[in-house]
Amino acid sequence: MGLLFEGLTVSSFIVLLLFIAFWVLINEVTRRSFKASIGVYCVLPVILAILVISGVLGSPVGKYWFGWVKAVSALAGVYGFMLIRFTDLGNKKFAAIFPVTILSLNIAEAVYREFEVFATYKTAVVNSNGSLILGGTWNIFNGISGILCIVTLTGFVGIRVSKDRFKDMVWPDMTWIYIVAYTLWNFAYVYNCISVRAMYAGFSILIAALIAELFFKQGVWLQHRAQILSIYVVFSLAVDYQSVDVFRIIPTYTESALYTVSIIAFIFNVGAFVFMIYTSIKAKKNPLKQEIYTDTKYYQKSIEQNNLI
Repeated sequence: MGLLFEGLTVSSFIVLLLFIAFWVLINEVTRRSFKASIGVYCVLPVILAILVISGVLGSPVGKYWFGWVKAVSALAGVYGFMLIRFTDLGNKKFAAIFPVTILSLNIAEAVYREFEVFATYKTAVVNSNGSLILGGTWNIFNGISGILCIVTLTGFVGIRVSKDRFKDMVWPDMTWIYIVAYTLWNFAYVYNCISVRAMYAGFSILIAALIAELFFKQGVWLQHRAQILSIYVVFSLAVDYQSVDVFRIIPTYTESALYTVSIIAFIFNVGAFVFMIYTSIKAKKNPLKQEIYTDTKYYQKSIEQNNLI
């Protein structure tokens, strides 16, 4: 932690754990209940938006258009996944196009930002939302990692709805290799480009999605990720939580730290890409038209946990 962050105390660490647990809990409650999903992802964002616009609530994030666009795009993903889960749309083969498309667009947006930061910020600058930004070669490494995160999206044709009462959106071919590669890339992106929020908008909600995937329901990572991200973004528009001392775990934001997170993400994403090519050739399968990881234990466990055998 010393290389990447400072300000970590016993109190801030306890709050960090509670912060992560909160998102895991919200995700799990809404995953298990359609009514809770409607309340949290449909009703609550409208109420909070009204309170922010009227000035009752608000944070620095809510003062700029990017935060609002991010909230809308994240919620759009959740709404699309809910349609797949709870309507006949989930039985249509073309429905699988939506998850891979919206995930690819969100990654592409971040990739563009990495290259923009590299080209624009030759010296360190504090931007309008308080983030310190410095462009460097690390942005190139992580931009390439983001592109690989899109390229390695395999087997989306196999997206389906679980055959249990929760009706989760399952992507069996999205195994732990991709999930870890994406998590490392996204953390590096937040650290590089949204520095002041790296612990919370990056590490905390990414870890929450991993916990949900590994300990609550496997094969549903993209749904976990979308739900946690969307409600976190809505919350961050309305509540200036980082003005509270125990939330002031901030990045060191040194060049060594920037290189470290970006190169680790790059190495793992290159590894995921090479493994995809190797598996595709060995299995003689097209990753755009077929599931290629069907022989892996992770794939098979995802199928089993969602009663898709």
